Amino acid sequence: MSTPANFQGLPPMIDPDDAVMLLIDHQSGLFQLVRDIEQHVLRGHVTALAKLSRLAKLPTFTTASVPDGPNGPLIPEIHHFNPEAVYIPRTGQINAWDNPAWVEAIEKTGRKTLLIAGTLTSVCMAFPTISALAAGYKVFAIIDASGNWSKMATDITMARVTQAGAVPIDTYAVLAEVMSTWNRADAMEFAAIMTDHIVPPYRALIESYDKAQGVQKNGRETKLEILEAASKG
Repeated sequence: MSTPANFQGLPPMIDPDDAVMLLIDHQSGLFQLVRDIEQHVLRGHVTALAKLSRLAKLPTFTTASVPDGPNGPLIPEIHHFNPEAVYIPRTGQINAWDNPAWVEAIEKTGRKTLLIAGTLTSVCMAFPTISALAAGYKVFAIIDASGNWSKMATDITMARVTQAGAVPIDTYAVLAEVMSTWNRADAMEFAAIMTDHIVPPYRALIESYDKAQGVQKNGRETKLEILEAASKG
C-alpha cells in the first residue's frame, strides 16, 4: 500500500507531541441512530478517548450539531473526564470544518496530526476528515469511536476517507500508540482506561499478575502443606 500523500515525509505512527484530539457530535440524539456498534461500547470508547487525551495532554476540541435541537447534547462523559477539552459551538454548519472558529483553534495548536472521531461516521467524522486532509493535515480516523446508521454506510465511508488519505484506526491502537511504552510512571493509568472502557477482560489478567507478584513477595496465601498434614492426621 502506498503512503498517503499527507503522510509523505512524516512519521507513519502517531506522535503525541504533534497530535490533536477532535471529538465531533457525540450527541445523545444522534446516538439513537447508531446501528453498527452497540451504544454502550461506542460511549465507552469515546469516554476512553476523553480520558486518554487528558492523560497524554493532547489538545482536545469538541463540538455539537444543533445541540438544542433533535441531535441533542454532547454526552456528558467527555467534558466530565476531560475538563480541559475546549467546546467550540457552531452556527448550523454540518461539516465542523466549515466553522472558522473550529479551524482557527486547531491551527493555533501548531500541530498537524488530527485524531478524529464523530457520530455519525458518514457525516460528522468523514466530512471534517476529508476537509482536514485537503488542508494538509495528517488524519487518523477513529472508526470504533464513531457510530453510524448501518454497517454498509460505515464500510463505504471507510473506503472514502482512506482513498482521501486518512488512516482508519481503532481506540485501543490510538491509546497504545500514544502511550508508546510501559516504562513510564503513568503506565497503570493508561491500563485503567483499557480495562474500564476498551478491553474489560484485561482486568482479569492484571488481577492474576498482581496476585502472582504478591505470592512471590509474601508467600502463598493457601498453605497447602498444612492442609495436607491435617488431612493425614
